[in-house]
Amino acid sequence: MTAQDSATRPDAIAVAPRQGGSGMLLAGLGVVAFSLTFPSTVWGLESFGPWSFVTLRSLLAALIAGSVLLAGRVPVPERRHWSGLAVVAGGVVVGFPLLTTLALRTSTSSHAAVVVGLLPLTTAVFSSLRTGSRPPRAFWLAALAGATVVIVFTVQQSGGVLSAADLYLFGALLVCAAGYTEGGRLAGVMPGWQVIGWALILALPPMVAAAAVALPFEPVRLSAHGVIGLVWVAAGSTFVGLYVWYRGMAEIGVPRASQLQLAQPLLTLVWSFLLLGEKVSAAAPVAAVAVLVCIAVTQRAGGARPGPARPVPGRFRP
Repeated sequence: MTAQDSATRPDAIAVAPRQGGSGMLLAGLGVVAFSLTFPSTVWGLESFGPWSFVTLRSLLAALIAGSVLLAGRVPVPERRHWSGLAVVAGGVVVGFPLLTTLALRTSTSSHAAVVVGLLPLTTAVFSSLRTGSRPPRAFWLAALAGATVVIVFTVQQSGGVLSAADLYLFGALLVCAAGYTEGGRLAGVMPGWQVIGWALILALPPMVAAAAVALPFEPVRLSAHGVIGLVWVAAGSTFVGLYVWYRGMAEIGVPRASQLQLAQPLLTLVWSFLLLGEKVSAAAPVAAVAVLVCIAVTQRAGGARPGPARPVPGRFRP
């Protein structure tokens, strides 16, 4: 396929964001859902081992997605979309949940939240490389400022020493940003719930195999917290949260939507205090105000200017 041919492809056109308050609302609801993921995961680890928890989370979410896809008689996506769906599955369905769950064995939910606060910047970078979009300079300056606040807060909280859990979390940032970017692009040509639905179905066979291996070796001690945590991350974070998130990104663009996630660590800090009883440092309110200012600046700067109507060469080309 030539560059001229690709210019007429729907998925090449759909990366240009549409303006609208509904997109901001949907993306914001996704952020609220995601902010509960780490506290729910900590609850889930009370009952399940990390590998068992991740596989069961994916299996339950796949059952929900498969039921909805069958009920709606949704046609199978075109073959040219499956490589993009594989990126979503590898990054959002498998990679991010696994790496963050492994990190939360030794890290607190609040600490993990501030590290993953770098996700908006990494997502914006991946989106720029993938789609050829060109956000204005003010957008990047505010995004960098927000990322700086998160880094300073993280280092201050960890005493200046990064642990193995931090390495898991940094790896989670990269794979999740790739999944968010590709999912946001695909949500321009199919509904967001279908994007995550088909990604979950694609990940189902390896997750079944992984569950068969993990469950016999990791003890299961069922508790109310464990079951609630598992159900929330499967239904709330993985399916419903990603549905509204991808739909919001399709309306307002990946870079603008990703900056709303600067508020996610702050929300998670609140949930960690309320649900887990974790101590929140005095620096948290200061970081909260600084990050919210950065969000306001990125939104005022406006959406990204679309690049040339051609696919950008790279590892995520469908």
